[in-house]
Amino acid sequence: MKISTRGRYALAAMTCLALRQEGGVETLAALSQRLGLSKLYLEQVFSLLRRAELVQSVKGAQGGYRLARDADAVSVLDVLLATESALFEKTEATAPQSDPGLERALNERVFEPLDGAVRAALAAVSLRALADEAGRPDEGAGYVYVI
Repeated sequence: MKISTRGRYALAAMTCLALRQEGGVETLAALSQRLGLSKLYLEQVFSLLRRAELVQSVKGAQGGYRLARDADAVSVLDVLLATESALFEKTEATAPQSDPGLERALNERVFEPLDGAVRAALAAVSLRALADEAGRPDEGAGYVYVI
């Protein structure tokens, strides 16, 4: 499975919003600077997220974006379904005319269970879980004492 840059940027931006959920709104300019991404590209991503009702826009001088639902109620699957057009495209037929039994077996035993497992794995991870992990201190960065 390959997730496009649009999907990866959407996940990163939504995780940032989840980190700041109690703090209110976040501007695209601030998200762009924090993530090192193009503001123009983030505008396109947020258009898709707004259409999927995952974010709300707030107008005015203190405006920006905030999560439309609690971070616990938004999964990685929700974000990727909103931004990835080909996430769960049907697998192309392998041998439909020459061996329909083989085609059915591949679909029922390989491709459909694989799609289901990926879907379940993505649905099991909430933005809250991502935000908690992102906000946790890096355990590999220990203290250095200089005497």
